[in-house]
Amino acid sequence: MAIEQEDAKRVESTIEAVRQADERRGLVGALSWHKPQKIGKLVRDWLRAHDALLRYLGVAACAAHAVDPKQLLERLVRDPDADTRALSLRLAGKLKRTDLAREMVAELEAADEGVRLWAGWALTELGSGDLARAELRSSAVADGFEALTALRAAVKAGPEKEVRAWLGGLMKSPQTAPVAVRGIGMLGDRTVLPWLIERMKEPTLAAAAGSSFLELFPVAREETKLFANDAAQIGPDFAKHFGDNQATLLLADKVETWAKTHAQPVARPG
Repeated sequence: MAIEQEDAKRVESTIEAVRQADERRGLVGALSWHKPQKIGKLVRDWLRAHDALLRYLGVAACAAHAVDPKQLLERLVRDPDADTRALSLRLAGKLKRTDLAREMVAELEAADEGVRLWAGWALTELGSGDLARAELRSSAVADGFEALTALRAAVKAGPEKEVRAWLGGLMKSPQTAPVAVRGIGMLGDRTVLPWLIERMKEPTLAAAAGSSFLELFPVAREETKLFANDAAQIGPDFAKHFGDNQATLLLADKVETWAKTHAQPVARPG
């Protein structure tokens, strides 16, 4: 409302409230609802601001509307504020800014984990994921906030033969096997379904196997009979493993039956 009314004092008050609460998502979400023309001048001022929070919000607004800040982005991908720098790298990848590839490579050596991750992700978006393979794979198994993003980028970075070998290696350790099972689903190969169904029977791998299955067969999300109401429905081992934790679990036998009529393999591109 403050932005709509072009009320500078209220905008400033809102930003200060965000700063005090250390909660940016609400304001970022609000910016995404406004047309770029409406917030353009405000965002341009933010991108040039000395205040790191304002620069972050400016980049977030650009990302929400896929707007290219042109020359300013070259400086922002080297921003002293790690959060702003990480988001700027993400935007550069989203916009396919190949002119910033050198900066992306340099940020693979950054001290901040988030900066390294988004630098690697951006390079993958440019088709240069091979330069970031080591960092992406490391982030994928680190169990961090964006581990799934890192895993997806690592799989996309390819080549597929090497990705499969890497995932096979992860399967050898109980700590990283769930990552491997989740990564298998990102390869787009539906012929792995029988293997995934077997993994659904293992408490430690069931959640990852279910997520991979749903990625390969998104239509199955509508089949409520495939899902367990709770872990105890599958068995005592599952109840013990998951406890009170909520997880999306599928009934392996139901999935197997469903697959006979619904899950025909499809030709893969290439």
